[in-house]
Amino acid sequence: MEKQAEIEMLKAFSNANATSGFENEFVDLFSKTVKDYADVEVDGMLNVYASKKENTGKRPVIQLDAHSDAVGFLTQAIRPNGLIKFVTLGGWNNVILPGLKVKVRSRAGEYIPGVIALKPPHFMSEAERNSVPKVADLSIDVGSSSREETIKDYQIDTGCPIFVDAECQYNEKTGLFFGKDFDDRFGAAAMADVLENLKGEEVNFDVVAALSSQEEVGLRGAYVTARKVKPDLCLVLESCPADDTFEPEWLSQTGLKRGPMLRDMDVTFLPNPAFQQYACDLADKNGIPYTRSVRTGGGQDGAAIYYENGAPTIVIGIPVRYEHSPYCFSAYHDYKAAVDLALAIIRDIDEEKLASFKQF
Repeated sequence: MEKQAEIEMLKAFSNANATSGFENEFVDLFSKTVKDYADVEVDGMLNVYASKKENTGKRPVIQLDAHSDAVGFLTQAIRPNGLIKFVTLGGWNNVILPGLKVKVRSRAGEYIPGVIALKPPHFMSEAERNSVPKVADLSIDVGSSSREETIKDYQIDTGCPIFVDAECQYNEKTGLFFGKDFDDRFGAAAMADVLENLKGEEVNFDVVAALSSQEEVGLRGAYVTARKVKPDLCLVLESCPADDTFEPEWLSQTGLKRGPMLRDMDVTFLPNPAFQQYACDLADKNGIPYTRSVRTGGGQDGAAIYYENGAPTIVIGIPVRYEHSPYCFSAYHDYKAAVDLALAIIRDIDEEKLASFKQF
């Protein structure tokens, strides 16, 4: 895929409105993006299966994984004054919520702009000004003045999804993207890019790119895709939180323009060590930059797929500053290196190498 096409795809993917359980808009966009070089199927959970058109059904299967959902919110109830009481979908730091611009999808399918409201400082006590707000104490204001107005005129009520409202930008001079939902729209874009690059090309394995739903609320879709695809090998293309702005240099393991992160551990996952080392050796051979990390938090679809199916699995992470916030930075350099590494693995792997990952 040409660079400008990649940039436009990444911006469109970032701008799509999709949070856990409400991935429809992005599922449609991803499916249309890959339809010329993959056979597309969508299940009832909104998991997408994009199978390379040259698959034979008679070879081992490589599953590519990325997830379609991003962190967001869900309407719980409408308060008497018309403000929206909400709950979070996925992990948020409550400190950044007040003042966040959002859009609420109404029962009619209209996107209504709003803001996460907090009492102005003029009316706060000293204790309130110095405390971290609880989600239960916050509300979303869409401009309504009563519960009846919000429900009848705005058509917003319990169950309406709420999305971050921010537009993705790309700076050609710095090579950086700035926007929302890079977790995991950049991984999904990498999957689409890999399929496009492999169009018409014969490789040793069948390739199925599975876009899984509801990752941010428990890796739910990935359990389903693993059972359906039954992979022999899995590459998870994930966006991962960068630590280069707050960790000392000797401890920082993920940073902008340092290449993708190969994850040696998080609280849910340990990769197949032979596959992990193979990927590192192949990256070195091809001059693809990368980092390795041991994380004491986090989790991703690799855990569900690896432990559901047992197929050797690694995670190729695209670094994102300020992940799970409304405004993120990510580098085109790292995205491209992640695509290059995934392609190098798919083009190099054979059954003998796969067998070596299972030896002891």
